[in-house]
Amino acid sequence: GMDVAGEGCKREAPWKKMSKEELEHQYSPSRWVVRRGPEEALKTYLQMGNHATQRARASRRSLLDVPYGDGEGEKLDIYFPKEASEALPFLVFFHGGYWQSGSKDTSAFMVSPLTEEGVAVVIVAYDLAPKGALDRMVDQVTQSITFVQTRYPGNQGIYLCGHSAGAHLAAMMLLADWTKRGVTPNLKGFFLVSGIYDLEPLMHTSENARLLTTLEDAQRNSPQWRLETAPMPPKDPACHILVIVGQHDSPEFHRQSREFYQVPPGPTLRQGGWRASLDELHDVDHFEILWNLTRKDFALTQIILKTIFQESW
Repeated sequence: GMDVAGEGCKREAPWKKMSKEELEHQYSPSRWVVRRGPEEALKTYLQMGNHATQRARASRRSLLDVPYGDGEGEKLDIYFPKEASEALPFLVFFHGGYWQSGSKDTSAFMVSPLTEEGVAVVIVAYDLAPKGALDRMVDQVTQSITFVQTRYPGNQGIYLCGHSAGAHLAAMMLLADWTKRGVTPNLKGFFLVSGIYDLEPLMHTSENARLLTTLEDAQRNSPQWRLETAPMPPKDPACHILVIVGQHDSPEFHRQSREFYQVPPGPTLRQGGWRASLDELHDVDHFEILWNLTRKDFALTQIILKTIFQESW
C-alpha cells in the first residue's frame, strides 16, 4: 500500500550506481590525499600519532591502560591538565582504522593542546575485527563512557570525538540506552570527524565485506538508518553535534557527512531537534584533519575548545 509508494519517492543513493572499482576507490581514504602518496600518508599518520602519544605520556599526568571492562582489550588512557580537579570537561576519543586497525597507543594527537587549556582527554581502545564484531565494539564504547561518568561524576561535560570508523562508533552513542547501564553520562557534545554513518555501501568493498555479512548487520549498526527509521529526540537539547569533514575527503565521505547531518527529504539530526552543525575544514585530507590536532591554532582544535568552553565561533 502506501509504504511502497512512499519508498519509491526516496531517491536512489548514488553509490548504488557505482562500479565495484569506483566504490573501492571512494572508500579508500588514502587514495584521496593531495600532498603525498597513499603509502606515505598512512606512514606519516602512524609516525605522527606515535610521536604525539609518546610526547603526551612524557609531559602530561596520565593514567594508562585503565580497565573499563573485563576484556583484555577494554582499556583506556586518561591524560590530565596540570591543575588537578575532578570538575573537568572530558574529551573521549575513539580512533579510526575501519574497525580493523589503529590503536589508542598511537592516537593521542589532541592531548597537548587540550590539556593545556584545562580539558582531560581519554583515549579508548576497543576490540578490533576479527576479534571484535561491530556490536561488541559499540557495546565497549558504551561501557567506556559509562566508566568515565562513574569514575568522574563531577565532570563538567563529556564530549565524544571520533575519527573515521571511530566517528561511526561515537555517532552510535546518540542511540545508546543508558538506563540499561544504570548511569546517564553528562554528554555535552559530539565531534564526528570524517565519519561513516550508513554502512551499507561498505558491504560491497573488499576491506569491509567480512565485517558486514548481512544487510541487517549493516542497518543495525548504521546511525543514519536508525535515526531515519526511528527518530529519537535528544536527551539533552543543549548537546551540540558537530559533523566535520575534510575538504580533501572523498565525495562519498562528504556525502556521508552531509546526509547524516541533513538527509533528504528531511534532515535527520536537525529534524529530530538536535543541535547540529556541518563543517568542511579547508585544505585538509582524511589524515591531516586528525594529525593537525597536535596544533592549538588548527581550525578543528579551536572548534573543539570553543564548543567545550561555550564561546561563539
